[in-house]
Amino acid sequence: MKSFLELAKARQSDRAYQPGRTIGREVLERILEAGRIAPSACNGQPWHFTVVTERPLLTEVGKATSSLGMNKFVKDASALVLITQEPTNITSKLGSGIKDKDFPIMDIGIASAYITLAAEDEGIGSCILGWFDEKKIKELVGIPQKRRLMLIISLGYADKPKRKKVRKDFDKVVSFEKY
Repeated sequence: MKSFLELAKARQSDRAYQPGRTIGREVLERILEAGRIAPSACNGQPWHFTVVTERPLLTEVGKATSSLGMNKFVKDASALVLITQEPTNITSKLGSGIKDKDFPIMDIGIASAYITLAAEDEGIGSCILGWFDEKKIKELVGIPQKRRLMLIISLGYADKPKRKKVRKDFDKVVSFEKY
């Protein structure tokens, strides 16, 4: 079993998947459970995860993520997790207003991180997508018009080896006591 730091270092945005390879339902459920139990401001849990695994629908949703040369790899994904922003509780709403912070958006980011790390733990590649035709995808999967589709996470078995992770030096992004 990998330590958390090893898992975080191993996780990357995979943009090439083994076409035609499926992810078992139990594996998907474990990955989604990680997102479901992610922390959220005031326990608001402002998310809904719609999972697309059936090939015809997966192909159509994949097309709606691909434009201007973006996200061509999505066509080979084994599953897509569509994350819709849902109403949160009154405490989170009040806190967001008082502190001028969009807690639900932060919460969805946290849940996405949990999902992608859980996928990595299962040996599944992932990529978080923000580039897509929201209106088209909402029509395809029946997301209510009043809801926002915030992110899509593609999942699949990576078809390329891990890359060397390049990040800024520790002392460029971390300081203690003062900025």
